[in-house]
Amino acid sequence: MKILYGVVGEGMGHATRSRVVLDDLARDHEVRIVASGRASDYLARRFGGVDEIWGLTLSYDDNEVRQTESLIQNLRGAVSGWPRNIRRAMDLGEDFGPDLVISDFETFAAMFAAVHRLPLVAVDNIQVIDRCAHDPEILAGQRKDFELARAVVRAKVPGADHYVITTFFYPPVDHPHTTLVPSILRPEILAARSEAGDHVLVYQTATGNERLPEVLRRSGLPCRIYGLRRDLEADHVDGGLTYRPFSESAFVYDLRTARAVVAGGGFTLLSEAVYLHKPILSIPLAGQFEQVLNARYVERLGYGMYAATADDAVLGAFRERIPEFAGALEGYGQEGNAVALATIRERIASALADHGR
Repeated sequence: MKILYGVVGEGMGHATRSRVVLDDLARDHEVRIVASGRASDYLARRFGGVDEIWGLTLSYDDNEVRQTESLIQNLRGAVSGWPRNIRRAMDLGEDFGPDLVISDFETFAAMFAAVHRLPLVAVDNIQVIDRCAHDPEILAGQRKDFELARAVVRAKVPGADHYVITTFFYPPVDHPHTTLVPSILRPEILAARSEAGDHVLVYQTATGNERLPEVLRRSGLPCRIYGLRRDLEADHVDGGLTYRPFSESAFVYDLRTARAVVAGGGFTLLSEAVYLHKPILSIPLAGQFEQVLNARYVERLGYGMYAATADDAVLGAFRERIPEFAGALEGYGQEGNAVALATIRERIASALADHGR
């Protein structure tokens, strides 16, 4: 069977998850990948030929999504991006002729499936916003951002035969053709043996976190920090703070041996921390509801704290509660990626059958 697999390029979590699914599907099927942004380069290094397409991007400043700047940025990109995508779609239809389409929050692939009347399976974490019910406490103070995010999510991959949603929290499903499965984790995380060390892993990538290092320094916690210093080629030690250049092996080691994690609200790192039973302080990007949602469910489950900003009081409270969060995390478990991958294969078979293929 021929499968067209689309991966959105905004945020690397989509690419790392898709890598696992693609590894599984490529054993039995011929797969063609379309991806935008950094996802295209990441997947090309592992799977060879990847069709790079244009995709939407976000503009960040002061730890917040800038909606106006993002709109302008995407309008400019669309001038050349959309015609290029249309040409790519025509080429794929003629040269590859897929039997089924899978989309990890990628609109190009979803549109291709609709135009060619192909079965479509969505595999991502963000559909949880639209296809599950969230109680008032989770949405408190976020109603406007929630409604906007839900409208965007609904428009990104419409009309799929089935939505497979990866997650570490399980709100009630309120749409048909929707299945929640455990987070899909990269092999390096599944192979990692969790140990409770002394340091805190800190991962922040957005601009506007200039105050965070001082707060961390005053906390007295030894920290290994990724993302805040993009210019590094070697570790830079500043008292109890160690700034590190990104290395996947070093990052996984620091995560598996961490005492706790301070991060944004990105799904991938939060799900990895939950799997490895690491207490979490989540400081999501303002204006990005999906990150706020993830952070609030971390807090709801007792796995850590949600905070709009980091200050001395927040870090102090988090430090005191680390043992409490570690205890709650002991109750979390999953059998690797087995359930998620089996579900995806089942939904592929079901979608093909529904389309008479």
